[in-house]
Amino acid sequence: QVQLIESGGGLVQAGDSLRLSCAASTQSFSRYTGGWFRRAPGKDREFVAAIASSGGTTYYSDSVKGRFTVSRDNAKNTVYLQMTSLKPEDTAVYYCAAAANLYEITRARVDSWGQGTQVTVSS
Repeated sequence: QVQLIESGGGLVQAGDSLRLSCAASTQSFSRYTGGWFRRAPGKDREFVAAIASSGGTTYYSDSVKGRFTVSRDNAKNTVYLQMTSLKPEDTAVYYCAAAANLYEITRARVDSWGQGTQVTVSS
């Protein structure tokens, strides 16, 4: 199991950009698919984006495709979510996750969860 800690959330205006970071506790994170989920107020948690362990393959939900970019730096044991053109409906707590592969993470079959970081987008 790998421990994950998110950072980078905050309050921004619609149209702004924000980058979230997820730092893993050990170098073993490089063996995991990494990704992001979010939970908006009053809604279920939803998948946002994921990236394969090598960084060579990514997958996004339709709601963020073209606006968000997931990346990773395995030398730093960190996965990122670059969010652009933010909308009020992006307001949510964002959670980092680690899973065995893209198939597993898109189905929320996750080995480790971060504690969450709040993103608030004002209109």
